[in-house]
Amino acid sequence: MTHKNKPEGPLSGIKVLDFSRILSGPYASMVLADLGAEVIKIEPTEKGDETRGFPPFKGGMSHYYIALNRSKKSVALDLKTPEGAKIARELAAKSDIVLENFRPGVMDRLGLGYDALKADNPGLIYCSISGFGTTSPHRDKPAFDIVAQALSGVMSVNREPGQPPNKLGLPLGDMAGSIFSVFGILAALHERDVTGHGRHVEVAMLDSLIAMQGYLSQIYFLTGKSPQPVGTKHQSIVPYGSFPTADGYVIVACLTERFWHNFARCLGREDLIADPRFALYQARLENRHLLEPIIDERMMQNDTAYWLEKLAEFDVPNAPILSIGEALEQDHVKAHGLIETLHHPEIGDLDVVRGPILFDGAATGHAFAPSLLGEDTQAVLMEELGYSREKCEDLAARSAIGAHRKNCTQES
Repeated sequence: MTHKNKPEGPLSGIKVLDFSRILSGPYASMVLADLGAEVIKIEPTEKGDETRGFPPFKGGMSHYYIALNRSKKSVALDLKTPEGAKIARELAAKSDIVLENFRPGVMDRLGLGYDALKADNPGLIYCSISGFGTTSPHRDKPAFDIVAQALSGVMSVNREPGQPPNKLGLPLGDMAGSIFSVFGILAALHERDVTGHGRHVEVAMLDSLIAMQGYLSQIYFLTGKSPQPVGTKHQSIVPYGSFPTADGYVIVACLTERFWHNFARCLGREDLIADPRFALYQARLENRHLLEPIIDERMMQNDTAYWLEKLAEFDVPNAPILSIGEALEQDHVKAHGLIETLHHPEIGDLDVVRGPILFDGAATGHAFAPSLLGEDTQAVLMEELGYSREKCEDLAARSAIGAHRKNCTQES
C-alpha cells in the first residue's frame, strides 16, 4: 500500500526528472508538482539531498526537506557508476523536463548534459539553475543565497539607515532562481506544443535577484546614484512603513493621496493635508525628515490595538507585524486553507504550506508527503523502465541504486 496519489492539475501527464538539491531547484520542482506534474527526484544513495541532514526533524525527516519536497518520488542513484548514469539517461528519455542546479559543467561530466540527453529525447526541456550562469566571470564560484543577495545589491538597502547590511529573511536568491525557472519551463512547454522541439532553459540566481529589483534599478539609471537604505520606509512614498506605537509598531502604507488624507484625519491632524510641506508626493518626500517625527509622536500616544482599529475605521492600509507563528495561525490562512496536512505511513502527519495558486477557485489536490530516501527507487525502475525485481536487487547490491527497505517489498 502506498501513500502516493496520482498527480492532478493543469500539468497532469508531464514528467519531471529532478536532479536539483537544497533550495534553488527543489522549490521549482515542487511548484511543478503542485501544478500536477509527476516529479521523480534523483538523490545520492548514501545521504540523499543535503537538506535531509538539517535539523529540526520529525520522525527523522528534516523540516527543510519537508518544506521543499512534497509530492515527489525519491529515487536514489549513484550517478558516478555506469549503471546509475545509465538509469538516469533512460529516465530522461521518458521525461518531459529535466531540472538540475549543479555548477556549470558537472552534468556534462556525468554524461547527463543537455546535448547528451536531447539526442535521445529531442522534445526534452532541460532547465539549469546556477548561481551565475555559464558565461559569468563567477561561473565556477560556489553560490548560495546570501552570496547572490550580496552581489545583487539588495543587502545594501535591506537595513535601517546607519545600520550594518542585512540579508533578507526569506532565501529570495534561491527562490527567485526557482521562480524564473518555472516561468521558462512553462514557456518552453508551450513552444514545444507548437514546434515539437525542446529547449535548454538557463537561469542564474544573481540575474533573477537583479531582475526583481524593479524601481530600485531604475532609480540608479535615472539619477546615477544607488538607492540608500530606508528600512521599512519607501524610497519614494511618504508616509509608508512601520511607525511606533505605545507598545509596538504598526505598518501604514499611503500609496495614494486619498490614503494620505485619510491617515492625516485618522491622526487628528487634518491640518497636515493643506500644509505646503506635505500636500503633494514630492513635497512629502523632500520633507520626510519633518513629517515622520510628527507622525511618530502622535502614534506613540496610543497602543497598537487602538491604532489598528482607528486605521481600519479611516480606511488607511495597515497591518500589525506578525511573527511567523502568528502569521500561520491568522484567520486569513485558515479561510484560504493554506495549511495542508499530509500523511506519511512511517513519519505520520506533516503540516505544510500548500501552493498559493487556485484554479476555478480551488487548489490542485492529491499532494503527498515527502518520500524517505530511495523510497520509490524500485517502483519507478519497475514501472517506468520495466526492470525486474531481481535486477533492482542486483543493482542495489552493487550500490548503483539505493532503495528504502520497506518500500522495496511493498512496491514490488
